[in-house]
Amino acid sequence: MKIKRKIVYLIIIVFLVTTVLFIKIFQKEQDIEIKSNPEFFGVTFSKKYATEIGLNWRELYFAILDDLQVKNIRLPIYWDEIESEKGNFNYSDYDFMISEGSKRNVRFIINIGWRLPRWPECHAPEWTNQEDLAHVQERALLMLEKTVRRYQDNPSILYWQVENEPFLNTFGICPPSDEAFFAKEVALVKSLDKRPIMVSGPGELNMWRKEAKYGDVFGTTMYRVIWNKVIGYMRYPIPAWFYRFKAWLVNIPTDKRLIVELQAEPWVPQGKIIYLSKTEADYSFSLDQFKANLQYALDTKFKQAYLWGVEWWYWQYKHGDKSFWDLARTLF
Repeated sequence: MKIKRKIVYLIIIVFLVTTVLFIKIFQKEQDIEIKSNPEFFGVTFSKKYATEIGLNWRELYFAILDDLQVKNIRLPIYWDEIESEKGNFNYSDYDFMISEGSKRNVRFIINIGWRLPRWPECHAPEWTNQEDLAHVQERALLMLEKTVRRYQDNPSILYWQVENEPFLNTFGICPPSDEAFFAKEVALVKSLDKRPIMVSGPGELNMWRKEAKYGDVFGTTMYRVIWNKVIGYMRYPIPAWFYRFKAWLVNIPTDKRLIVELQAEPWVPQGKIIYLSKTEADYSFSLDQFKANLQYALDTKFKQAYLWGVEWWYWQYKHGDKSFWDLARTLF
């Protein structure tokens, strides 16, 4: 009888745990009032992405600086924009952005390399399609050197982020990750400038060992509601302390932990984000979910969180929905 009773108890426990996880995965977030230090939040700004969704990127950039008054910006410098023609480098747009930010005391994470934020993740110029991998890697190192040398005297730059999620092979149109080449990239940047190197990794899909090995600072991505073709939309049933625990396991100091990409726009199952209906967008990112993600980031007790989606907030603002932009105004 005792064995049967234990089996019954075990079944009850499994049922309760499963029920809690199910609720966590599929429940909607409730309204939350955010109270934080304005220094905690920043944004990632992609000139390329802003243009792709039909925005005037300069107008948006000034809105980020002067309307939102953001003081922390992660800025990817895309290889295919600065060297669209082989050997001909043009940094004028990035000179402009860094200069205007510096005038307003903005602090930058400058993201450099081959693999950078936004689809297709790897942003090599078209001319590299005619080159073999070894030669493309040589050219990537040259691009890194030129970029670091150009901005190495700018005091507004806090960190160099080398590549973006360099060990993630399950997302994007990229060559397989190459740890030996990544080590060369990091060593090159360190030889040129003494500022800390930030290395980023996915929040849920690995244990951050390699990222901690190469980075002076670690930046995690953080998504709360995702979509995949098997189960559709799903909320990650992960408590905020889980991220602290992972960082502790690989000896990342408390003041070296950043959320470099906090979900602040809808997940897009297919197509462009601007074609999502409001109903579809709300499945993964309603205004309440925005607030919940902000609070979740605060609960991790990481040093800072850079929001992912400022371009979409502004697109919404320009097309009649000011709610996301207005909430963002209260954060910085």
